Amino acid sequence: MALTPPAMLEALLFASGEPLPKKRLAALIGVPADMLQKAIDTLQEDLKDRGLAIVETGEDVELRTSPEAAPLIKKLRENELSRDLGKAGLETLALVLYKKSATRSEIDFVRGVNSTAALRSLLLRGLIERTEDDTDRRRAKYRATTDALAHLGVSKVEDLPRYSQFTGALKAHETAVAAAVPEDHDG
Repeated sequence: MALTPPAMLEALLFASGEPLPKKRLAALIGVPADMLQKAIDTLQEDLKDRGLAIVETGEDVELRTSPEAAPLIKKLRENELSRDLGKAGLETLALVLYKKSATRSEIDFVRGVNSTAALRSLLLRGLIERTEDDTDRRRAKYRATTDALAHLGVSKVEDLPRYSQFTGALKAHETAVAAAVPEDHDG
């Protein structure tokens, strides 16, 4: 059974976990801009009276929880904040700290798994913040907050334990993995 354009849109937005440009979505789905808008409108209608909603911001589209679900989501987040970071959260925070800033794809690449949930947890706790990537304004970078540094008892990331050793090992790992991936590899 082939997916309809609204179903493809829903899958892409869900998998992404962040806003996607309409041009990119149209290319991925293989439809012109007017057909993409129709798919957005159809999905928006399908999600009415459900816990999810489509948010359009200029040229971007995102799948979010509906405003009506806010009280329920607040309960969930309060529960999340009371739990430990866990291995995924600690790995992700360490990568952001030792790289000074990193994109989600860079973090995913080093960890070998999707880091969206770990990043969300760290953002909610105020340990990292989302900033614009200077090299590509369409991407976000994550960096540690001053609160995170204060919790760790350091005033700058260079004061972290064995900072030079870990950053060198991280760069060597990234170089080795990048060299092992064929150039025509699509990811």
